[in-house]
Amino acid sequence: MNDHFVLRPVGQVESPLTDRADAPRQGDEGGPDAWLVFTTEVRDAVQDLKPGDEILLITWFDRANREVQVVHPRGDTERPPTGVFSTRSPDRPNPLGLHRVTVLAIDGLRVQVNNLEALDGTPIVDVKPVLTDER
Repeated sequence: MNDHFVLRPVGQVESPLTDRADAPRQGDEGGPDAWLVFTTEVRDAVQDLKPGDEILLITWFDRANREVQVVHPRGDTERPPTGVFSTRSPDRPNPLGLHRVTVLAIDGLRVQVNNLEALDGTPIVDVKPVLTDER
């Protein structure tokens, strides 16, 4: 098994959220509109996004604790300790964030989306379309 590979950020999030304690746990729990700012190296990859598109945004939770393997879901100590692979905890061995958002506007390499709970400066790893019967 290859135990080493490299992910390159393709951009970063611009968001009013700067403090993890103030961020909603999921985007649909009050995540603000935010901008995805892509690097010039992926200009061609961005070209066909359009307002109204639903996308899956994959981010790297760069401020996560990668040593965590068990959490109380949602930080609720009344709930039993649970392995992170059964939760949406940002703290995990490989802290990838998965966000379903809708494109609101596009300005060159800047793409505005809704309901994003990622913090300002969070690296963007990839974007994929939400598949529908039309795709």
